[in-house]
Amino acid sequence: MEKYLLNSPQQPTEEQLSSAADMVIRQALLDYRKDKLRQEIDDSLATRNKDEFFRLTDELKNLM
Repeated sequence: MEKYLLNSPQQPTEEQLSSAADMVIRQALLDYRKDKLRQEIDDSLATRNKDEFFRLTDELKNLM
């Protein structure tokens, strides 16, 4: 006789694992791009490149 427990842990499916991995990768890429943009913004400030600064800050705003 099998027992069925209401709160028994279930193994995630391959699809669930794939989806979770995809979300982790997407978040890592987004975080990397934000960090890269912040570095480029700092560089544009150091070189006083106003046009580049505004372009980069707009891109960063769109990601957030």
